Amino acid sequence: MNLQQVLSVTRKAIDEFQMIQEGDKIAVGISGGKDSLTLLYALNGLKRFYPQHFTIEAITVDLGLGASMEPIQRLCDELGVHYTPIPTEIYKIIFEDRKESNPCSLCAKMRKGALNEVAKKLGCNKIAYAHHKDDVVETMLMSLIYEGRFHTFSPVTYWDRMDLTLIRPMIFMNEADVIGFQHKYDLPVVQNRCPADGRTKREYIKNLLRQLNLENPGVKERMFAAVLSGNLKGWVPAEKILTSNTTQQTTGHQT
Repeated sequence: MNLQQVLSVTRKAIDEFQMIQEGDKIAVGISGGKDSLTLLYALNGLKRFYPQHFTIEAITVDLGLGASMEPIQRLCDELGVHYTPIPTEIYKIIFEDRKESNPCSLCAKMRKGALNEVAKKLGCNKIAYAHHKDDVVETMLMSLIYEGRFHTFSPVTYWDRMDLTLIRPMIFMNEADVIGFQHKYDLPVVQNRCPADGRTKREYIKNLLRQLNLENPGVKERMFAAVLSGNLKGWVPAEKILTSNTTQQTTGHQT
């Protein structure tokens, strides 16, 4: 997948769910992985010609694992994007002090809190996460298997307590396409040093989905289609909402 294709797929999600409005300042959470770096490229490219003018800030929550963020800093310098690394002791707190046996939930909560705080200080009103189509389906499967409900995260979420809006512009992009983009553009991916990496429930679900898709070609796309048509909160495109409201108003007027 080349940059033009990435911009096209990203813009499709942004347009359908009205993720960006005029004057938005968007914090892009950069973990150092392929997904967040692809999102950085996409939003940086889109802001040059998107009808609604917006700006971006790149932010990394450093967990304290000793990973060098210099490659990300160099990339941001090349793209002309302001970059803010946030030093934390999240790793020490979770793995050394608390010795959490299931660290992912607490880690995610602490990372989100640190990111939100800095985003607000930088004057951002939105935060962009790099969740792609595979993440959508994996989260839906996790919800079905472990919670007994049909659910996944929304394309757009408003946090009233922080007065921040979370957007996920890559929800129509396959992980395989992200990997292709990573290799084509030689993205400076920072190795994940988390000791829990590869041993989580999400990793189990990821492998399960991969196996299901091998045995039943197209199953991932059908699951994603089920999410789109399942009337889940936040998953009704803005155009359909407007059409539905117009139809109701017209029907009410005729009555």
